Amino acid sequence: MSDQTEAPINRLPAITWALALPMIAMEVVVNAAANGVVGGPAGIGWRSQAIQDFAFSPDYLRQMLILWQFPLDGLYRPFTYAIVHTDVTQAVFVIVILLALGKFVGEVFHWWAVLAVFLAASLVGALAYTAVPYTHGGLIGGYPPVYGLIGAFTYVNWMRSAGAGAARLRAFKLIGFLMGFRILFGMFSLVAYGFDQSVGWDWTAELAGFATGFLLSFAVSPGGWSRVLAAIRTR
Repeated sequence: MSDQTEAPINRLPAITWALALPMIAMEVVVNAAANGVVGGPAGIGWRSQAIQDFAFSPDYLRQMLILWQFPLDGLYRPFTYAIVHTDVTQAVFVIVILLALGKFVGEVFHWWAVLAVFLAASLVGALAYTAVPYTHGGLIGGYPPVYGLIGAFTYVNWMRSAGAGAARLRAFKLIGFLMGFRILFGMFSLVAYGFDQSVGWDWTAELAGFATGFLLSFAVSPGGWSRVLAAIRTR
């Protein structure tokens, strides 16, 4: 006889909900405002206002570095851009992927390690995006930190793969497919609309996020730091 107390959906690690709920809350509020449920006539512009308040601006960061001045609203943007999205479709895709990967990674990593991967991938993704001299538009949406979780997911599969060579390379199938598609789309956008179209460079933030998540996992995964030290000592 089956257990009648079993949850109808798989339970998610608390850290996964902690990362997803700000995105969900933001999307609920801006969509409610857009449909006149809250905010009145001014609510129609709440998404645009949220983007203005939370999106990451590469030009703003460049100006901060030139002037060597770091106001608070410039310091939080490399992290807060992940909670606001251009539309509900982007938000749904990001949240669904975050919940799926957060469950997998969160069942292997400690909660603080999942948080470290997410935040580090968000930050490094923003810095990589800024390093491209053609980027001027804002970086919006949770894809870069989610790609960090894909990096952690890839690390776990890579470590679990038996043997080496082709068996371990299979762990990179997911990111190979995703990044191949993103880069092709980005190249098409750049050719069609010009190199100054920031949308064509979003993949740089996502690739940097993946690399950050994968490499950081060597240190923050259970027993990972011990393996890093052991590898250093053997050299």
